[in-house]
Amino acid sequence: MKNNERIYKMPFASVYPHYITKAEKKGRTTEEVHEIIFWLTGYNEEKLQQILDDKTDFRTFFEEAELNPNASMITGMICGYRIEEIEEELMKNIRYLDKLIDELAKGKTMEKILRK
Repeated sequence: MKNNERIYKMPFASVYPHYITKAEKKGRTTEEVHEIIFWLTGYNEEKLQQILDDKTDFRTFFEEAELNPNASMITGMICGYRIEEIEEELMKNIRYLDKLIDELAKGKTMEKILRK
């Protein structure tokens, strides 16, 4: 999929503010968005800041991440695709993050979002 390549090269920093805005519009916090990112990727505040400062692309963002072993429990529809059926691992990881932010904006509890 040639179209995906464009997404993979996008700086994470260009999408990050949209995650924050989406959450805050629904009364959720930046801290909760960070908690989701940290849970999914194994990153911390310092690493996230570095990623944002360096304008790290999505490919590198996920290549350097320690994906949570429970990430495969993230299922359902996102952007018209069933997550479980996405074959490209990188796209699946990006959609995992989209889905978690979506659930946050929809008012799900952090416990449910983080698959506890």
